[in-house]
Amino acid sequence: MRTINIHEAKTHLSRLVENAAKGEAFVIAKAGRPMVKVVPLDQASLTTIKRIGFLKGQISVPDDFDRIGSDEIETLFDGT
Repeated sequence: MRTINIHEAKTHLSRLVENAAKGEAFVIAKAGRPMVKVVPLDQASLTTIKRIGFLKGQISVPDDFDRIGSDEIETLFDGT
């Protein structure tokens, strides 16, 4: 795997990103010390991200959800 210093990476970022997207991973180093590894994203992992609604049909919310525990909460605020 190729190691590139940070100055060169800043200068040639577009080319380096294009190469990484094609599968040519590389390491960016600062003062000779490896800092980060740049690798292409796996397209399959991007499509498997769960989004809002992923539990649709698997759970149910009671009709009085917004009133659950209201008596206890009132007691705590009133101090009685």
